[in-house]
Amino acid sequence: MGVLRRGGNGVSERTVSVIIPVYRPDEKFVNLLRGLKKQTYPILEIIVMNTEKRYYQEEQYPRLEQLEVFHITKKTFDHGGTRDEAARKARGDILLFMTQDAVPADARLVERLVKAFDAEEVAAAYARQLPAPDCRLIERYTRAFNYPKQSSVRTKSDVAKYGIKTYFCSNVCAAYRRQVYHDLGGFEKRTIFNEDMIFAAKIIQNGYAIAYCADAAVIHSHNYSGKQQFHRNFDLAVSQADHPEIFSSVPSEREGIRLVKSTALFLLRKKKPLEVFRLFYVSVCKYAGYFLGKRYRALPMFLVKKFSMNRGYW
Repeated sequence: MGVLRRGGNGVSERTVSVIIPVYRPDEKFVNLLRGLKKQTYPILEIIVMNTEKRYYQEEQYPRLEQLEVFHITKKTFDHGGTRDEAARKARGDILLFMTQDAVPADARLVERLVKAFDAEEVAAAYARQLPAPDCRLIERYTRAFNYPKQSSVRTKSDVAKYGIKTYFCSNVCAAYRRQVYHDLGGFEKRTIFNEDMIFAAKIIQNGYAIAYCADAAVIHSHNYSGKQQFHRNFDLAVSQADHPEIFSSVPSEREGIRLVKSTALFLLRKKKPLEVFRLFYVSVCKYAGYFLGKRYRALPMFLVKKFSMNRGYW
């Protein structure tokens, strides 16, 4: 199997496997594949883990020699387990996980992510997420807050200063050193959500580093409603409740409050008072979902399923 494109310096010593879980892929997936085809850095293989074969219309997507599609059922999909299954199939030295709606911002995305692994202590590197043109103001600011212009590298020594942000890593677009990935056991085989940060915590706790590459970017944003934020944060909190060994010492609340305050000040400076009210509403929805998710074991199962974004998990 060849490469998508050979860079100016020839084929690197590090091979790259791109892994993409998909479900009912749309135009963004098409643009993602087109973006991967244009990359300056050679890609060994693209592994697509598709949920439900009937939703994958092969003739609609770019034909790439390196593309291999595996079909699974909705019942067997798991945020961690499905990605881990793909990782076990992959041959690359670097495992690059992406979501179907993450579109490379330019042709050097892979090249810049792989560059981070020149530092031996780096076991994971994740990309900056830029807002799409239709992104609302609050979400646009949230993207800038969570994905700043400056790159950084976090290690275990940063936990006291940055708390939960030390474990921040997003499988929207994140690369992992394959050997370390397998040595640490890979993603949780069954998890409702947040498999990236759970594994990132393992990386940090085992003495490795996580690099944030601000010059490696994808276009990715959502305009979630308050209700959708409630469901999303419920599942996020469930994942944290299931892993107290990681999250009990680095609670999310402090970082959430910091984001809300910073966003409110930004909106006031922009003279957008109505957006401040929307921020308050969305923040209440987020916190309500998070509060209930942390306590999901005390709730009746019918409410857990009602509150969850990933109801099939239950």
